[in-house]
Amino acid sequence: MALTPRLDLRQSQSLVMTPQLQQAIKLLQLSNMELTAFIEQELERNPLLEREDAERGEPEAAPEPEPQAQAEEPMLDGMTQSSAEDGMDVDYDNLYNNDSAADGVSNGEAFGQWGQSGGHHGFDDGENNLEQTLAGEISLRDHLIAQLNMDIINPAQKLIGLHLIEMLDESGYLIGDLDELADKLGCSRADIELVLVKVQRFDPIGAFARSLKECLALQLAERDRLDPAMQALLNNLEMLAKRDLVGLMKVCGIDAEDLTEMIGEIKALDPKPALRFDHVVAQPVTPDVLMRRAQDGGWSVELNSDTLPRVLVNTRYYTHIADQTRKRDDKTYLSERFQSANWLVKSLHQRATTILKVAAELVRQQDAFFRLGVQHLRPLVLRDIAGAIGMHESTVSRVTSNKYISTPRGIYELKYFFTQAIGSNDGGDAHSAESVRHRIKALIDAEGKAVLSDDRIVEVLKAEGVDIARRTVAKYREGMNIPSSVQRRREKALGG
Repeated sequence: MALTPRLDLRQSQSLVMTPQLQQAIKLLQLSNMELTAFIEQELERNPLLEREDAERGEPEAAPEPEPQAQAEEPMLDGMTQSSAEDGMDVDYDNLYNNDSAADGVSNGEAFGQWGQSGGHHGFDDGENNLEQTLAGEISLRDHLIAQLNMDIINPAQKLIGLHLIEMLDESGYLIGDLDELADKLGCSRADIELVLVKVQRFDPIGAFARSLKECLALQLAERDRLDPAMQALLNNLEMLAKRDLVGLMKVCGIDAEDLTEMIGEIKALDPKPALRFDHVVAQPVTPDVLMRRAQDGGWSVELNSDTLPRVLVNTRYYTHIADQTRKRDDKTYLSERFQSANWLVKSLHQRATTILKVAAELVRQQDAFFRLGVQHLRPLVLRDIAGAIGMHESTVSRVTSNKYISTPRGIYELKYFFTQAIGSNDGGDAHSAESVRHRIKALIDAEGKAVLSDDRIVEVLKAEGVDIARRTVAKYREGMNIPSSVQRRREKALGG
């Protein structure tokens, strides 16, 4: 059989990532600051776009301006969306309607951007300049949150740690009342103190101290120099300030040479450990979504209208210019600008509607946390939200990135409400990671002389219906600062 070249015609269907679809996807995952920068760029280069004054309800000055009708803000009361249309809910990963961007869009709808966060400003991922590749100065807040995500696995303790980070002042000292924080989060003072001990081991050492004495003590303990004499010196810092050296030698039970050495060690410490970072420690975040208790006892969830400027399409200006345009190139340019403006307005509406729908479902599924406190944070993954609202998991992931919600228990990034779940091997309900960690700790505490290995713990848990791997047991054990079975057996042998 001879092989010869030939031409064939074949017809097939495929989803094409058009520039407009790519823009819509990127708009969905933009943070507040990135969206603000992008809209500012569009306002500069598109003469058919304008910003409406939210207070007066009038557009900015433009050739022959006309007040535009303000679109209703997407709102949800009692977990029911009142103004968001189902048709505007778009799963960008699975569906794209390639109709004209100008069709079906009410000119004069007003949409905009929310709060402040960080990030890049453009969509040209492959054309970043050198300045965009340089590393910027990291803030104390980002530095501590990175350590929090690495060292604390328990989702309840992680949320407490986030609140403690927000309570730091510019020097790194903890301000505020821990009892008030416990009441706010619905947990005990002991839970707060437990997390505080963990975060006080973070870098920089000395942060999260509530006094100068505690700040210096944390740094000395890290250097293994917090002996009784040094503790007595810290307890009498006012005598050191008065230069009462004779009194200090009597209180500490040391001679002049030892006192001089101890004072030198204290002078080498950093009384304000956070000042080597930027001075904006607890930078306020303007939330994208507002949540409050409704009159019927449920929750009311809505977009933050206080930081929601309006972007309009000036159709009258477009009509005026189009009637006077005669050149073909000018007509093409004007048509492209008009379609781009309508597409931006439509995309912003879709973005707002999608954020609201995801946030509402997230609030519904984490209702126990908002009502009862941090210990009732339930296991949740992207698939749970995506299946409930009929969207793709990647769409939910984009929506929850760099988006914040203001709740009665504080301001949280939407990502923080997703916690890991451990499956069941008997077909029952999944077990939360927190409950599995507590069970592992209980088994180890009750092991006695017969030390349980990680493999044995896996067997016990599987017998109880928990489908878990050995590496997961080891990860949870290490996260609770529990030594391995070999180390525990060695310690018990020395103790016995």
